[in-house]
Amino acid sequence: MKAMVLAAGLGTRLRPLTDDRPKALVQVAGRTLLEITLARLRACGIREVIVNVHHFAHMVLEYLKTHDDFGMRIEVSQEETLLDTGGGLKKAAWFFLEDSHHNEPFILHNVDVISTIDLGRMVQFHTENQVLVTLAVQNRETARNLLFDEQHQLCGRRTGRDPNTEIVRPAQQTQALAFSGVHVISRQLLKMMTEEGNFSIIDCYLRLAAQGEKVLAFRADEYDWRDLGKPENVKQATKDVVQKVLLLQ
Repeated sequence: MKAMVLAAGLGTRLRPLTDDRPKALVQVAGRTLLEITLARLRACGIREVIVNVHHFAHMVLEYLKTHDDFGMRIEVSQEETLLDTGGGLKKAAWFFLEDSHHNEPFILHNVDVISTIDLGRMVQFHTENQVLVTLAVQNRETARNLLFDEQHQLCGRRTGRDPNTEIVRPAQQTQALAFSGVHVISRQLLKMMTEEGNFSIIDCYLRLAAQGEKVLAFRADEYDWRDLGKPENVKQATKDVVQKVLLLQ
C-alpha cells in the first residue's frame, strides 16, 4: 500500500516557526511533523510514500537524504507554484498509477495533523464499503464543516461564522462534521479529477458526490486529534496528543 503526505504549504499560520524551515520540519517533542507522519504510515504497513514540497523544498530533500528516507521508498513531488491539495495529488498521480496491476487504495495525509486514528481500520472500512473516498471526520468545533446525510455520504459543506451552506446532493437531514486531514482514496479517483492547476481536493469530492459517487465519512470521534497549524497547538501537542501517538508506533 502507498501513501502521499501533503507538505507543500507555506505554513503561514505556524510563523515564526516556519520563518526558516518548512512546516514539515517543525518539531514536536524532538521529532519533526514529517517524521511523525511517516512513522504513523510505516506502522500501518506502508513502505512507499510520495511527499509534495514547495516552501524550503531543499531542506526537506536534504532531511530525507540524511535520514535514509527512514527505511522507506520516498519520492518527492516538487511544486514550483503551490497546487493546493487537489492539484498536488494530481501532479503526483503517476506514483499511484505506475503499478497498474494493483488496485488497492492509498492514504492521503496532511503533514500538520497528528492523531491516533486507526489507519488500518479506516482502510478496512473503505474496502468493505467499496468507497471512492473515505474521509476521517469528527464532531467538533470548526469554521469549515463538511455535511453528510443519514448514510454518511458527503452531500455539502458549510463555511464561516455566518454559515454559508453549499448542498450538492439532496438530503432530508444533514450532519455537519469536521474533516481531520486523513483520506483513504481508491485509485480510480485519479482518472476522475478533471480540475486543472491549483484546486482543493474537497472541490473535487463535492463534484463527484453530486454525481452519485460514494464519498463517505469515517467517524473518528473516539480518537485523539490535533491540528498543528499554529505555534500554540505545537506547544500543547508536545504535552498530550503526541505522547499517545508515539506509543502507537
